[in-house]
Amino acid sequence: MTTTMSTIQPAPANTGQPAPANTGQPAPANAGVRLHLLAVLFALLGGLLGILGALAAEGRTTVPLLIVFVGAPIIEEIVKPMGVYLFMIRWPHVLRNRLHIATLVMISGVCFGLIESLVYVTLYVPDHSQEFFIYRFTVTIALHAVASFIVGLGVSSKLIDWANGEAEFPRSAKIAFLGAIGLHAAYNITVTILDLTGVLNFG
Repeated sequence: MTTTMSTIQPAPANTGQPAPANTGQPAPANAGVRLHLLAVLFALLGGLLGILGALAAEGRTTVPLLIVFVGAPIIEEIVKPMGVYLFMIRWPHVLRNRLHIATLVMISGVCFGLIESLVYVTLYVPDHSQEFFIYRFTVTIALHAVASFIVGLGVSSKLIDWANGEAEFPRSAKIAFLGAIGLHAAYNITVTILDLTGVLNFG
């Protein structure tokens, strides 16, 4: 059996140069451990920035009921993911999917809730009971975690496009934000009613 010369392909020469880089969208796994840890750090810092932003914004509201029922839920759910927003602008390829983003925003919410509860038990209610301490560091932090996770399900690059005036506000973000704000507002209303009626009494 003979082989024609046309079917023989020469082996590529070894030039010692690296293979051409893939110019397509890099896979999230190639981002490296450092960038993933940095994403968590940005999420934690976002919780801290969210506290500062919420204090500044809520401090301008002079009607107490408006703060409890409207101001706090809207402001806090918008500002808690600040760190994730910033990370998404710089390293969008590191964020794997919607669940990954939601988890990072949830971390922001937990950080926010921890700082908020710490402020409550040290400054607002320094003579608190043990029951109040447990309540602040369980129920309220869980609320912030769940609400932030819901918000995170609507956070995507489309939000950045909207902020840049390049697209309409995404419907998924609208649903997520309204859901989280509604949950937060319902919690605030319920706790306020239970407190005023004496049902929620920490002594």
